[in-house]
Amino acid sequence: MQISVFGAGAWGTALAQSFSDAHQVTLWGRDPAHVEELRQDKENRRYLPGLPLNPVLRLTSDFNEAAFGADLHLVVTPLAGLRNTTRTLHRLQPGTPLIWACKGLEAGSARLPHEIVFEELGADASCGVLTGPSFAAEVARGLPAAVAIASADADFATQWVHNLHQPLLRLYANTDVVGCEIGGALKNVMAIAAGVSDGMGFGLNARAALITRGLAEIARLADALGGKPETLMGLAGMGDLILTCTGDLSRNRRVGLALAQGKTLTDILRDLGHVAEGVSTAREVAAMAERVGVDMPLCTAVNALLHEGHVAREVVEQLLARDPKQE
Repeated sequence: MQISVFGAGAWGTALAQSFSDAHQVTLWGRDPAHVEELRQDKENRRYLPGLPLNPVLRLTSDFNEAAFGADLHLVVTPLAGLRNTTRTLHRLQPGTPLIWACKGLEAGSARLPHEIVFEELGADASCGVLTGPSFAAEVARGLPAAVAIASADADFATQWVHNLHQPLLRLYANTDVVGCEIGGALKNVMAIAAGVSDGMGFGLNARAALITRGLAEIARLADALGGKPETLMGLAGMGDLILTCTGDLSRNRRVGLALAQGKTLTDILRDLGHVAEGVSTAREVAAMAERVGVDMPLCTAVNALLHEGHVAREVVEQLLARDPKQE
């Protein structure tokens, strides 16, 4: 099977690497200089240093070359690139099955990824989302992981779980696209909060409380948008949330750690060198929560810290001053 992966960042490279043992995989990167570096170095030094690329992996910066002839288009760009990538793929090779591995809410519109795809391809498109607890560096090294493919079309999800399942990258089918995408988007916001908590030395008890209450917030919003509560107990919810809030490889958690040290967001993102989707998602989810009438104090606090000029200690004090309530 021919699979074209669009996005040569850490996660796109990791998925291309994982699937290249069983399929013919092409990895597309938008920057020709970066793609040439991959060829010369035989590794992605910019995003996954020290991990040799599979020699059979095809590399290209020619979008048309990657799009034509593929049995699957797998879009692993940052969320900001999903709309244009999907639109261009539809123009070049319409009808090709599409899976995206982007997480977040579209800046300015608060669209979930599937809403973006449906606007570009139509609601009857053969498509789904790949999501779940998965650090790119570990997947690229061949360490065990489990993720979900969610699609409104149960047959699509089942088919592509069967096609892409690997011994060390286990896939599970799901039909709750909304629940899976809300879990994948909001866990990044909660990871920033967890990083702030850890950076301020609040300890493991506080982190456990934050993760638990964060999951409750995520489930409330998912329910309001039509997601299933049980989805948030699975890979795309609790699994991804725990990993991102506790793992040292989490970019969003590192943003929170740096905020607790008093660093500016501009400096943090410059030093990070990767996209931290929780930064833009925090603003969109805070507005969405107010619009749909869902109480989300943690997400609101993270947005205040990132985008409204508040400082970490002030935000924490406001959270701790909230009135007690039933769980």
